Amino acid sequence: MTDRAFRFGVVASPDRGAAEWQTTVRRAADLGYSTVLMPDGLQLLSPFPSLAVAAATADIRVGTFVAAAPLRPPRAAAWDAHTLTVLTDGRFEFGIGTGRPGVEEFAAELGLPFGSAKERRDQVRDTLDQLEKLDGERHTPIMLAAGGPRMLAMAAARADIVSLAKSALTPREELVQLARELRELAGPRADDIELAMNLFAAGTKELPPWTKQAAGVDAATLEASGSLMLLRGTPQEMADELQRRRDEFGASYISVNSTYLEDLAPVIEQLAGK
Repeated sequence: MTDRAFRFGVVASPDRGAAEWQTTVRRAADLGYSTVLMPDGLQLLSPFPSLAVAAATADIRVGTFVAAAPLRPPRAAAWDAHTLTVLTDGRFEFGIGTGRPGVEEFAAELGLPFGSAKERRDQVRDTLDQLEKLDGERHTPIMLAAGGPRMLAMAAARADIVSLAKSALTPREELVQLARELRELAGPRADDIELAMNLFAAGTKELPPWTKQAAGVDAATLEASGSLMLLRGTPQEMADELQRRRDEFGASYISVNSTYLEDLAPVIEQLAGK
């Protein structure tokens, strides 16, 4: 995992309408981002049709980041994922996990059970099984969000991309250890797994108001903690820090919120593909 070339994604949603969504997608492609990634939740538009529009707008990969398993029956989620794989000619990455805080309320609104932790993990596994059947000779790249030991084991066995699902205040040493455990669990597959890391912020801008809700702590605490979900400094300092992170625990697929689309661009120019 440590020798992989860098690539970059932008996490965005079409909450301001079709025209701005397409503008964001085109700009991401122009700046060298590999992927447009979209979160999942009833407060947003549906990710699958939104990503279909994105893929038709520019020559860029698209992905869910990440689809919440409790919000769709496994066969329905696999159907949507397979459809995007076919219609994008293989440019879709299916990110899926057991659900962030708030998903329980979304599931209730849809009339679906939220289930226990085990049942939600089983939903993820069933979805992947259904997708394999639908894909046939195709292969939809799978991103799994994994933090606990059971999801980490599933990711080691099934995922192409792994996003370490830990809190914003998780110490660097703990993420290093988690990445080491993933490699050990993956065994011969370890070199085939791409390790992903999402950033709340990049560059020198102040943190936006939504950060507290996303991180669970206020901006000052997040800044003071040295959180790895922040990438601060000049373009050169940010590039150097990303290289340290890749050396330490293998993170090479870096995504950032669309608020910082332009801020990460100089780093992408320097590191993408290297």
